[in-house]
Amino acid sequence: MATLQADFTVPLRAFALELELDVSRTVALVGPSGAGKTSILRVIAGLLAPSRGRVSLDGERWLDTEQGLSLPPERRRVGLVFQDYALFPHLTVSGNVAFGAGGRAVDELLERFRIAHLASAHPGELSGGERQRVALARALARKPSVLLLDEPLAALDTHTKSEVRHELAELLRELALPTLLVTHDYEDAAALADEVGVLVEGRLRQLGPPAELVARPRDAFVASFTGANLLRGRARRGEGALTAIRLESGEDLYSADEVEGDVGVVVYPWEVSIARAHTPEADSALNVVRGQVGSLVEVANRVRVRVGPVTAEVTAASAARLELEAGGIAYATFKATGTRLVPL
Repeated sequence: MATLQADFTVPLRAFALELELDVSRTVALVGPSGAGKTSILRVIAGLLAPSRGRVSLDGERWLDTEQGLSLPPERRRVGLVFQDYALFPHLTVSGNVAFGAGGRAVDELLERFRIAHLASAHPGELSGGERQRVALARALARKPSVLLLDEPLAALDTHTKSEVRHELAELLRELALPTLLVTHDYEDAAALADEVGVLVEGRLRQLGPPAELVARPRDAFVASFTGANLLRGRARRGEGALTAIRLESGEDLYSADEVEGDVGVVVYPWEVSIARAHTPEADSALNVVRGQVGSLVEVANRVRVRVGPVTAEVTAASAARLELEAGGIAYATFKATGTRLVPL
């Protein structure tokens, strides 16, 4: 399998983007707006010149600032899908895909992406999911060795996103190309990529399989960006094997992690249970946070419930059985073994 290798520096307005990354499968870079994600794709595609660095594909150099080498975009074997898809509005679907193919026949690609029946339509007549398929077909029409995707699902509504995410994940597995995608949505990144990197102000905070980032977040930012509750407190060694944490809000929690000092207390919504009443003697190993129900948000067949500073994810049936309502009092409980501690 081919490997894309990138190591470069790009001075941006507020910070310098520094990246060293090898991509042989699908890698997603996730981070907030302005973290430098799109700039990375532009450097690799040849649309942005770094102050220093190298980009190569299996020894074929595309960029080497020390040698004064920088191949133009058309000589880099890259398929790039822009965030807004950047389709030509005056061209038909067939014309857009043929543009990427350099005039070659595109019937097979139209069939592959199930857009053959739209061949004569213009981009303004298409849905978001259809425009994305056209953009992918145009990118692959170049017969690229590397695929770059900029926020590939951001332009889609919630219903369409779920369907297209599944289709795109299958396509990436089938293509088996070195693929680098950037997104602000960790759920998209985890669903599409073999490895996920969290990028903050031009630096990779952590890179690894999605499950590893959830199980062992390196710091508070990684934990919160992967969807965790993050509570601040001070840790001290407690009795037995547990660490005691006094939260800023005054509650005492416990964790199996061995840390002392100021910490971020990390617990994921699916590890939190909700009750309307709590009996401490029922399970002394549980952490308990009592609070007002701030919100209830339905997500598919689940409900995200905010109790004080903690968000839990429960089934719709559980939420109905508990008769939860905003403004009521409830208890969020979670095990010490599911409570991780990270540096702030």
